[in-house]
Amino acid sequence: MRWTRLAAGAAAALGAVAAYDVTQTRHAILRNFPVAGHLRFVLEKVGPELRQYIVTSNDEERPFSRDQRRWVYASSKGENQYFGFGTDNDVENAEGWTVIKHRTFAGPGAATARHAEEGEPLPMAKVLGAARGRRLAHRPASVVNISGMSFGSLSANAVTALNEGAKRAGCLQNTGEGALSPYHRQGGDLVFQIGTAYFGCRDEAGRFDLARLRDLVASAPVRAIEIKLSQGAKPGLGGMLPAAKVTPEIAEIRGIPVGVDCASPSRHTAFGDVDSMLDFVELVAAETGLPVGIKSAVGDLTFWDDLVSRMEGLRGSGGRGVDFVNVDGGEGGTGAAPLVFSDSVAYPFRLGFSQVYRRFAQAGLTDDVVFIGGGKLGLTENAVVGFALGLDGVQVGREAMLALGCIQAQRCHTDECPTGVATQSAWLQRGLEPQTKAARVAAYVVALRRDLLKVSEAIGVTHPALIGPDDIDLAEGVRSSASLREVYGYEPGWGELGPALREELLSTGG
Repeated sequence: MRWTRLAAGAAAALGAVAAYDVTQTRHAILRNFPVAGHLRFVLEKVGPELRQYIVTSNDEERPFSRDQRRWVYASSKGENQYFGFGTDNDVENAEGWTVIKHRTFAGPGAATARHAEEGEPLPMAKVLGAARGRRLAHRPASVVNISGMSFGSLSANAVTALNEGAKRAGCLQNTGEGALSPYHRQGGDLVFQIGTAYFGCRDEAGRFDLARLRDLVASAPVRAIEIKLSQGAKPGLGGMLPAAKVTPEIAEIRGIPVGVDCASPSRHTAFGDVDSMLDFVELVAAETGLPVGIKSAVGDLTFWDDLVSRMEGLRGSGGRGVDFVNVDGGEGGTGAAPLVFSDSVAYPFRLGFSQVYRRFAQAGLTDDVVFIGGGKLGLTENAVVGFALGLDGVQVGREAMLALGCIQAQRCHTDECPTGVATQSAWLQRGLEPQTKAARVAAYVVALRRDLLKVSEAIGVTHPALIGPDDIDLAEGVRSSASLREVYGYEPGWGELGPALREELLSTGG
């Protein structure tokens, strides 16, 4: 009798826990896997002790180490982001170890006291579209913005949370190539991405339709247009949305068949070379009034040589040119790609971007173009290196997914994402409550901007755009080090704002 009562009590307790789990909104894992989901948090709690003896270290996992994920999780939840007892990285033997060189004395206008506000704004140093007089040119309010992740690849709840989070953080959300869905319309400002399949701006035959583009961007808070040439995780391949994710809703938004693999072409049909691409850029800019730029991974450098050559020849004449360049590193993420493309196609960000920037710098065009980067740049150290090499802003993709609750399960291509981020399963995405996760996305973006300000302050400048290639060294263990300028062959003035932009930034307080 006593055992029966105990069993009944245990069943009732488990039932109460399960009822709480499926109704709470804080943890997607618990909403989708009541009771059993608590095991993950128990293992996470005792993980450091277990890993000391039998599993991996805090810095061995890829693509994001446990320390990196912990920092994003803590930032998004407003928890303690500090780490105790010093670094656990193998500084003595690491190759290419990033060393940020703090200054003893601050430069002009640099803060010397603690920042008054955690949410201090951090706009870009350049005005997007100003160099070519775009009618709707504007200064992005944040140097950290959300990268292109399509509805379809991500769930409706995830896209909703990202857009609401962008609104709260005052940053931009890139739609990704999968068109502008209802879930992008939560009030956050957008960058509309035109991919090779022209989703959202295509006719019945799949060709680019300018009228549809014009109507679409007029119906939403689109602040810029990005022409996607390629992305870091699958350059030269085109996007892939597996059949399992192509629901009737997605098929209607994209204009494709239901339940069939959606493979975007590897290249554009609206243009076929740099010359016709620039014609396309100017056509879109003239029709919409918006700044227009390109997103690309870096492979064959002759494309960049040709682009810079054509822009250089028309400099100062109001001629053709892109308003921004978004360089995606080969280490970038994706929902689905063949292994060889993820591992071996395209340069990693630092090498690829430095090659692209070099060409614009040699032509004297760096102040006329806004440089954006992606590929694990949502981690402060990587972002700082990007700014030192000449970036004006960073885009965060997988880091924003981690803020949503992603646990790096690496099931994005299966439609079985356990946290409801990268799936179209109604059951799994139910666990992702948009309002709760929107707050986390916003908190993460604000935290990254705050850390960028803190590092800028340590270097003695007022804004990350003022960090230069001499402010960062890459160390080879404890044997030697070289500045970014030496490593990437930057000439004096490269990686830095021109005098007029620098003076403008300093005059506005950084």
